[in-house]
Amino acid sequence: MKVTITQDNCISCGVCSGDCPEVFEEDDSGVTQIVEAYRVDGDPAVGDVPDDLMDCVQAAIDSCPEECIQIA
Repeated sequence: MKVTITQDNCISCGVCSGDCPEVFEEDDSGVTQIVEAYRVDGDPAVGDVPDDLMDCVQAAIDSCPEECIQIA
């Protein structure tokens, strides 16, 4: 599944990385990004995530106060 993050809207709350650390992490400035293993073409805002992580990705989406994370 393709996961994207609208990083400009991220408020660095850390909820997504707390809910799904297998997929999300914070960069040095605290903005959420996709972990390197799942990035598409090295883009920290776009990932190709295995379907078996869907539940934790959905938990992160549901918890994000700024609705920065989308599934395509």
